[in-house]
Amino acid sequence: MKAGAAGTGQGQESPLPFVVSPCSAPLTYKDGTSLALSCIADYGAPVFPYLAVGGYKGKDYSEAEALIMTFSLNNYAAGDPRLAQAKLWEGAFLEEMQAFQQRTAGMFQVAFMAERSLEDEINRTTAEDLPIFAVSYIVIFLYISLALGSYSSCSRVLVDSKATLGLGGVAMVLGAVMAAMGFFSYLGVPSSLIILQVVPFLVLAVGADNIFIFVLEYQRMPRRPGEQREAHIGRALSRVAPSMLLCSLSEAICFFLGALTPMPAVRTFALTSGLAVILNFLLQMSAFVALLSLDSKRQEASQQDVCCCFRHRDLPPPGQSEGLLLRFFHKVYAPFLLHWLTRRVVPFLFLALFGVSLYFMCQISVGLDQELALPKDSYLLDYFVFLNHYFEVGAPVYFVTTSGYNFSSEAGMNAICSSAGCNNYSLTQKIQYATEFPEESYLAIPASSWVDDFIDWLTPSSCCRLYTSGPNKDEFCPSTVSFFNCLKYCMSYTANPVRPSVEQFHKYLPWFLSDPPNINCPKGGLAAYNTSVDLGTDGQVLASRFMAYHTPLKNSQDYTKALRAARELATNITADLRKVPGTDPAFEVFPYTISNVFYEQYLTVLPEGLFTLSLCLVPTFAVCCLLLGMDLRSGLLNLISIVMILVDTVGFMALAGISYNAVSLINLVSAVGMSVEFVSHITRSFAISTKPTRLERAKEATISMGSAVFAGVAMTNLPGILVLGLAKAQLIQIFFFRLNLLITLLGLLHGLVFLPVILSYLGPDVNPALMLEVKWAEEATAARAASCLKHPSPSCTTNTYVNHGFDHPVKGAGAISGSLPNNGKEL
Repeated sequence: MKAGAAGTGQGQESPLPFVVSPCSAPLTYKDGTSLALSCIADYGAPVFPYLAVGGYKGKDYSEAEALIMTFSLNNYAAGDPRLAQAKLWEGAFLEEMQAFQQRTAGMFQVAFMAERSLEDEINRTTAEDLPIFAVSYIVIFLYISLALGSYSSCSRVLVDSKATLGLGGVAMVLGAVMAAMGFFSYLGVPSSLIILQVVPFLVLAVGADNIFIFVLEYQRMPRRPGEQREAHIGRALSRVAPSMLLCSLSEAICFFLGALTPMPAVRTFALTSGLAVILNFLLQMSAFVALLSLDSKRQEASQQDVCCCFRHRDLPPPGQSEGLLLRFFHKVYAPFLLHWLTRRVVPFLFLALFGVSLYFMCQISVGLDQELALPKDSYLLDYFVFLNHYFEVGAPVYFVTTSGYNFSSEAGMNAICSSAGCNNYSLTQKIQYATEFPEESYLAIPASSWVDDFIDWLTPSSCCRLYTSGPNKDEFCPSTVSFFNCLKYCMSYTANPVRPSVEQFHKYLPWFLSDPPNINCPKGGLAAYNTSVDLGTDGQVLASRFMAYHTPLKNSQDYTKALRAARELATNITADLRKVPGTDPAFEVFPYTISNVFYEQYLTVLPEGLFTLSLCLVPTFAVCCLLLGMDLRSGLLNLISIVMILVDTVGFMALAGISYNAVSLINLVSAVGMSVEFVSHITRSFAISTKPTRLERAKEATISMGSAVFAGVAMTNLPGILVLGLAKAQLIQIFFFRLNLLITLLGLLHGLVFLPVILSYLGPDVNPALMLEVKWAEEATAARAASCLKHPSPSCTTNTYVNHGFDHPVKGAGAISGSLPNNGKEL
């Protein structure tokens, strides 16, 4: 764990800035006055100046403008009580630094952070933005509750309102989400904050769309003479349930296949979303149907919506009207969209948009800068700015060796060290060579080697000595003990480089690691290497690490490239060290930086994302073909539309500066689910239409199902998404407001503009089985009309509707109405 602070002067010419600068020469200020300060610690070990100061030119450290101080704490495994103590220390440190920052305001700038700071700031922002999410959901709930009603007159507003029905539908959506989260929580699948933020929005979009399609179909479909309420609801359900099943099933399979990704956040999101979609569909097919029946009974009894105990008397009967939205689609939108000129322009515009998006999609940046996870008023932003601007060295990187390497042999030491007698391409030498090309290796400082310092410590000097007499004879004699008591060196003088034998290596290494450095022996390994070597009970080195430093890494792309370069270097080193005699074939060297846990995902997020999205597209094609009577053309048009939505979304992400990462991938997976809602309902409505031409069927699908999709998906998402624009967290503003708004708008454009036009050109032919069913229904109606002419009865003068399963509220869309003089065939 780590805590640190950085400070800088207010101006370039601040008088004699106080800078801790342990360097290799006396400090000298701008006026040339030598302070004659030692640049070495009291125990004689140097501290590299570039790790402590910044803002200088060349190697003139006296010109430094910034100082950094780092306090290192011991880290512990989760559950260890000492970890809580370390966190308490960090909390107290942050409080003290905030107070110090206020006291020194106006004198110099101070920025600080602790290892817990990023998590603390994200939690603080999340807590502050929870009301925004709550308002967003409330807006969605209110819209659904109010928009479901069919208002025929002002006097019937309180009766025709369907707030209770809408709230019941929303409650079922939330119940499905909570049940899915509870189920996976019971199984021990870890959840995350993004699940709470994304899954309800996604399932609300799917659930609200199904609710609107079902309720609007029921409201628009007139009840037949003598037909019971339940039969009327069942007839409406028979028309829309296959479409609801198509979308829900394809989305659920899409999410479950997306759970095959190795990315934990995406996998958890996909599993939760898939189960929530299934549970939501089951609740809608059972509980919501019953709730609609009760609500219809209340409405027929002229009882108020919320206060159902109050009943209005002498109210006019509910009128049967198209409604403003349906009237707009019928009279304005569909005729304009399917006009001969518009139909020719739309495909070219969308193909051009697809081509441009495809180009920019290849330019999208991969990663997520940690600054975006912070609110704009976070104290960490200044700290990151200072580090990037002033300091020449980035985060430390450790090259870790696993067990199985023979350090105790001469060949083993020579393959690691970099002093006299070592291999030219040893571990430390290769790291040294890599630092000469920092643009490619992202390494700034060579690795400190405990093997080199151990050899230097063994070289006859004041470091490794033995008692020559007394009870501790031939035991280690610290350098602080008088020279006359320790006249014997651990190693004898030799003209060749010092190399201990196997027995000497195992005997002297623990002494070296426990020897504190001092002015007589600065090479003692206690301070620098006590935690860098893990010794087994038999003295074997189980693991060790060699610490180097990265160059300053300024953004997510730099961190990812540095990680990739370090792994390539470690792989090269591993291949050579495995050639050392006695080395285990499974031995390896791997790099570790504390930031790797955040940026490792970006090494594979691109291919894994393509794989996940490809899997998600498979069920949208297969299920569509299956439920549309193996209509390959409908399935292919569905698939093309969804792919275009995804490509256009990624292209606009690149234009808007939205990077591709795990959060983006989760939104893109949810975009597949939302795209299914935008296109599949309309495609199926076109496929089951019995109009003679593609243009007429496209117009019918746009009017009937397009209006329901617009009311159910687009208008459900947009109000809630717009509210999220008020959030403080940049992460929410970018990936939940801007990206979700982009997905919704592009889905709306492709579903309600591009798809109807393409269907009017390339849509499937009329299903022969449906045409045969319509023919039988018309013959039955003609026979009944003839019977009425021979045997008149009161029922023969009532409007009659064809019972072929494809009734439509719009005149001329499959309903046969009229009276006997028209022979019952007015279409």
